[in-house]
Amino acid sequence: MKPIMMMRKMGLAAMALLLLGGNAPAQTGGVRQGAAQKDAAQQYGPLRPGVPQRVDMQWWQDSHYGLFLHMGLYTVAGGEWKGKGGFGEFIQLNNKIPVAEMREEAKRFNPVQFDANEWVAAARRAGVKYIVMGAKHHEGFAMFDSPCNDFNVVKATPFGRDIIGELAAACQRQGMPFGVYYSLGRDWDDPDCPSNWPREGGRSNDWDYPNERAKEFSRYFERKAMPQVLELLRQYPNISILWFDTPGYCSPEQSQRMIDTIQKYRPGCLINDRVGNGLGDFITPEQTVSGGLDPDPWESCIPIGSSWGYTKRDTVFKSPEIVARLLTDIVSKGGNLLLNIGPTPWGTFPEKAVANLDAVGRWLGTNGEAVYGTRPWRVYGESFGREKIGGKTGAENPDEVKDETAKGTEPDIRFTKKDNVLYVFARSWKAPAVRVQDLLLTPHESVKRVSLLGYKGKIDWKMDGNGIEMSLPGKFRPEVPVYVYKLEL
Repeated sequence: MKPIMMMRKMGLAAMALLLLGGNAPAQTGGVRQGAAQKDAAQQYGPLRPGVPQRVDMQWWQDSHYGLFLHMGLYTVAGGEWKGKGGFGEFIQLNNKIPVAEMREEAKRFNPVQFDANEWVAAARRAGVKYIVMGAKHHEGFAMFDSPCNDFNVVKATPFGRDIIGELAAACQRQGMPFGVYYSLGRDWDDPDCPSNWPREGGRSNDWDYPNERAKEFSRYFERKAMPQVLELLRQYPNISILWFDTPGYCSPEQSQRMIDTIQKYRPGCLINDRVGNGLGDFITPEQTVSGGLDPDPWESCIPIGSSWGYTKRDTVFKSPEIVARLLTDIVSKGGNLLLNIGPTPWGTFPEKAVANLDAVGRWLGTNGEAVYGTRPWRVYGESFGREKIGGKTGAENPDEVKDETAKGTEPDIRFTKKDNVLYVFARSWKAPAVRVQDLLLTPHESVKRVSLLGYKGKIDWKMDGNGIEMSLPGKFRPEVPVYVYKLEL
């Protein structure tokens, strides 16, 4: 059976450039297409065809792999409320929990085993290159010492410690770039935070504050959102990413003012597209991956389990093989993977999540040169069939669980490049030889040497036109079955 070449039809100019020996411009993939992205466009505003290069993004684009951390009062409940389960970080909205009861929940927040240094050490073992931690989710509870609002981890809980502050300091000590997530246009604790998605009032606190038309977003923006972002910038000088969510009613002027403020206090800080109104430095598809090469900076955020925050019933985590496949698929298309973990109420990472990430970290220890600092090849890969898309669809609550990532382990090929090296990922390969149908080499290029990362022996290989066949040693079976061939051109 002929493989399905996973590349878009190239325009005449791009094809001519290839034939002349140059690199074809990156093809726009499916990151902004399809029903899932229509949801995102409704939620976050239209995604523009190109992102202005306002800051130097090379360190971030070289990193390719970050760790997302969701923790808040929803962590305490663990997905269960008054005998019912299956909830995640939307537990307050799903159960219409009054603000007064959430403040009582804060009195149970006491993650006594929290160790910021261990969190960062675990991230380093996993091979991630930056961390983004939730500073305030939709419940309005701040995970840092916020002078402008007492509903925070220092003043409202028995724990009484600044989690963002301790994690920021640990990242600085260990040389890990650090960013914070901030729910910009959604806050269920504040009386002036209306919502406009998926309908008017659809994501608002309408049980404590039922008059949606009386809510004035600008009051919330001036009273809480802008002051808290300023606090984050002033209190934690090593923040390098501000990762916003749900801009909601944020006006173009307010989005721009937020960007200007961030750049005033933290020049070079990266800002994602969910600052709203077509602004920001990179695009953030959620629980989905681009369908092709995308020239814009982009990052897929994907949880390792079924929820963003910790839930007691979430016992199925993505295997090391699935995580490695997600990472290599995303990197081959020019993006970053922001993989999420929900820490437990005790302040630790779930043991199974840690075990799986450690395995990915070991795989990266051998194969990281094919991931870090690489860029897409002329095509992102070859596939021999459709990948299985699994998980919950999120039809009822598409901004809660919308898992549209591949769960299958069908053998296929991905590519990355760095300088004069082409890396070939043979993912979940089982045959004794790896065959690539077309390397898309120009007449001026040829393969000079082939090696298999992590294997010390010789690799037999032969060209077949513009394709290549490479041996896969029978005794070489690494923990994560994603094999990386290094082709020197």
